[in-house]
Amino acid sequence: MSESVLIAEDEKDLADVYTMWLSANYEVRTAYDGEEALRQFSDDVDAVLLDRRMPKYSGDEVLEALRDHGYEGPIGMVTAVDPDFDIIEMGFDDYIVKPIMKDELLEFVANLLSLSGYENAVQRYYELASKKAALESNKTRDELADNEEYQALVAELDEARQAAQSAMDSASTADLFSNL
Repeated sequence: MSESVLIAEDEKDLADVYTMWLSANYEVRTAYDGEEALRQFSDDVDAVLLDRRMPKYSGDEVLEALRDHGYEGPIGMVTAVDPDFDIIEMGFDDYIVKPIMKDELLEFVANLLSLSGYENAVQRYYELASKKAALESNKTRDELADNEEYQALVAELDEARQAAQSAMDSASTADLFSNL
C-alpha cells in the first residue's frame, strides 16, 4: 500500500492540480475547506498539507485539532501567507509559500514523509530549522534581531541540533553492531 497524503486547499483548481501531481506516487485525499479536511482525516494518513487560509476552519485550526487528536505525523503548510513570528509556536513540520511548482511539491512531500523514519530528536530539529528558514526568508535582519521569540527559537535550534546529532550518532553506532 502506498503512503497517503491529505491535501486541504480551498482553491479548488489548485487543490486538484496538487492532487494530480501527487497521485502518481501517493494515495491522495483532497479537502476544499478545513471542516472537510477534519472529516477526511484518519489515523492512516501519512502526511497532511494545509493551506493557512480556508473557510470553516483555517489551516492553523486544523493543525491544532490534528495535534490535539494525537496525530504525530508530518504536517506541512503550503500557503500564500508569508510566515510571521506566530509560526514559532505552531506544530507543523515544514512551511512553503505558494506559488510552488510540481517538483517543489513532490520534494516537499517526500521530505515530510521521510521525517517519520527519524527519531523525535531529528524531527524536532527539522521542524525548528524549517521555521527559522521560513522566517529568515521573509524578515529583515533587524526584525529577527529584535524579536525575542526568534532568539529563543535559535537557542532551541542549537539544543535540538545537538540532540539530533546524538540520536544520529547512536543510530550509526547501533547500525555498526547490527551486522555482528
